[in-house]
Amino acid sequence: MAGLFIIAHAPFASALKAAAGHAFPEAASRVEALDVTPQLTPEEIEAQARILLEKALSVPGRREALILTDVFGATPNNVAQRLADGVRVKIVTGANVPMLWRTINYADEPLDLLVSRALAGATQGVMQVAPARPQTQTQRPGGRADDDLNAHQHQQ
Repeated sequence: MAGLFIIAHAPFASALKAAAGHAFPEAASRVEALDVTPQLTPEEIEAQARILLEKALSVPGRREALILTDVFGATPNNVAQRLADGVRVKIVTGANVPMLWRTINYADEPLDLLVSRALAGATQGVMQVAPARPQTQTQRPGGRADDDLNAHQHQQ
């Protein structure tokens, strides 16, 4: 079983952890998260990250960890690269919710396979979606639906 650790720009890491807890309440305790704020120096971020990585690895049965970061080349990813050895600890960047949920669902698999699952979740979760409108509405010329009360544009 691999530990999961998210390092991202604030508040993205904690938001991803919250999304994990929303969909998989039992899994949220298995996810460590570090929000990187502008006030922290790279050395402070690395020190905090080392503590959280050790926590992710210290749970009985965990021998490996996967670190998810938000942007390649940014501070969270650079810190993760200093922590990962490429064997017991690996990194996947470009974190998103489908990646995280796929990772949680397969956290018991070997780390190399977990990396593949994370990448598949991320890429399969990104797609263009066709616009849809409720079945009771038909489109009029000019873009208004039949049941629009007036022609004013409203922001939601």
